[in-house]
Parts: sequence; C-alpha cells; structure tokens
Amino acid sequence: MRAYTTARWIVLAVIGIMVTLLPELSPTYVSSSIALPTLTTGLCAISLTFLSTYGGLVSLAQTGLFGVAGLLAASLAVESHVDPALAGLIGIAAAATAGLLFGALASSSTGTYFLMITLALGEISYYLFSAVPAFGLHEGINAVFPPSWLGDPVRHPTAIYYFILLVAVGFHLLLRYLVRTPFGMALQGVRDDPERMTALGYNVRVHRTLAFALAAAIAGTAGVLAAWTNTRISADSISLGVTIGVLEAAVIGGMYSLEGAWIGAFTLTVLSIYGPAFTDRYATVLGILFLAIVLVSPGGLTGVLTSIDRRVRHALSNQQLPALADRGASEQPRG
Repeated sequence: MRAYTTARWIVLAVIGIMVTLLPELSPTYVSSSIALPTLTTGLCAISLTFLSTYGGLVSLAQTGLFGVAGLLAASLAVESHVDPALAGLIGIAAAATAGLLFGALASSSTGTYFLMITLALGEISYYLFSAVPAFGLHEGINAVFPPSWLGDPVRHPTAIYYFILLVAVGFHLLLRYLVRTPFGMALQGVRDDPERMTALGYNVRVHRTLAFALAAAIAGTAGVLAAWTNTRISADSISLGVTIGVLEAAVIGGMYSLEGAWIGAFTLTVLSIYGPAFTDRYATVLGILFLAIVLVSPGGLTGVLTSIDRRVRHALSNQQLPALADRGASEQPRG
C-alpha cells in the first residue's frame, strides 16, 4: 500500500512538472494551440462545475458571460484604444454584474427550469452581440492583443501561458477554499435541502445569486484570456455549439469534481484538433464518447480514475490482511 501511495504521488508530481515546464519541453504549437485553449476552456468549464457540484445548478449561460467580458474588453481595447489590462478588468466586472442579474432571474428555479432559463439567457447574449456593430457582428473583432508584457501569444506564448496557468491555479485554489467557508457550506446546504435552509433562516436566492456571480467572473476571465490568446473574438465564440462544447468538457471530465474541468478541457481540445484527421465523422464519435461516459461513468473521466484508485487500494488492502494475520500468529507466545 505504501509503495502504491508513493507511486501515485510520483505520477502527480511528474504531471505537475510537465505542466509547469511545458513551454520548455514542447514546440510552440503545443503551447499556443493545445495548452492555451485547454486553460481558457477549463476556466469556463470550472465555473460551470462549481455551480453544478456545490450549488446543484447546471448553467448554460457561462459562454454568454464569457462573451460579455471577452467582447466588451476587445471592443474597448481595439475600438476605444483602452489599455488591454484595464479593458480586461472592465470586461470581467461587466460579466460579474451580468452574472448577478442572470442569477437573480434564474435562482428561484432549479433542475430543468434553471437549465432552460440559463440557456435562454446565453442565447440572448449571443443574438445581442451578433446584432450590435460595435462588437463586430459575426465578423468579430480582430487584432485583440494582450498587454505588451505578456508578449506574442502566437509566436512566443511562454509568458501568457504562465500568466494564464497562474490565474487558473489561483481560481482553482480559491474555489477549493471557498467551499469550506461558511458561505460554501451554506451553499451546499442550499443544494441539498433548500426548504430546510430557508427554515433555518438562510436566503436561498441570495446564496445562489452570489455563487452565480462568482462563476460569471470566472467565465468572464476565461473570455478575456481567450480573446487575448486567439487575438480575436466574435459572437460565434459564444454560439450554442460552443455552449455545448463547454458542457461536454465538464461532463467528460466529471461534473462532480473541480479537477474534472481541466481533464475534460484537455480531452476535448486534443480531440477537436486531432480527431478530424482520423475520421470525417468526428462529431459522431465525440457524441458517442459523451453518451458512453454519461451512461457508464456519471463522474466522467475523474470518476473512472477515482474508481480505479479505489479498487487498487482495496485489492492491496486485501492482500495485506492475510500477511498481517500470519505475522500476528507467528508472534504469539508459545506455552
């Protein structure tokens, strides 16, 4: 058992080292075309996973909030010549404000009703941005560059990779901490039994709305960073197809684990890049994979890994028990 635990930590350490040194260990293409989209998609997915896991709310408005921040920041930076960093902060603040509004509208419902309301809000965001010339219509806004100190995200992505990695780790740790605070515990209580929490004096709608606003800020951050890394953004960046893609990333990775958002985002990014090269029916294959995971492992790939880990530990424990029994018998004093 001890050897297995050590090996497990070694594997995790190797993965951490590879993620940390990725720009030095891989070609530029891997950093710009795989790592950066994985991080930005993962940020959007983790905002959905947070709401689902700890609030019991599956939101389809996250890409709409992604667009609120990304398109507003891009418009301010390109059209109004606002400093990109300041424009990004304004965009994130706008996404958080929109999240408060969206949350206030949707927080009185749950389940399918909440899902449909957030889907409608996301689609309203899409059609709004696709109809307003200031946001580039369907052509989008081009030449959206990050602050100069982050370098060129296409040819020299090292600086922006480490910046986004730091942001991703920061948000992940923040959510891990938040769910253990009184607010986080109350949110989980609201998820499990809203009627009882109301009877205890907690305001269910306020807790859900605040959680939605926090998730909106995270999704908005992803939108700004995605605009910077792609050097463009358009209304099509928040279309229904993208909304479904973020949901697929969350489900494939595991809707009941924050870590699943990153695993799902990486899996979806790799499949979207290399899948079409192997088959013209890539979307069909992805749909079958999505359906198989939903049916076989509701916990996604994270659930599969957790199940394997549990079975290995159980098998090792069963092997150790007879050995310990024999050892104990041999050490009994003889009369």
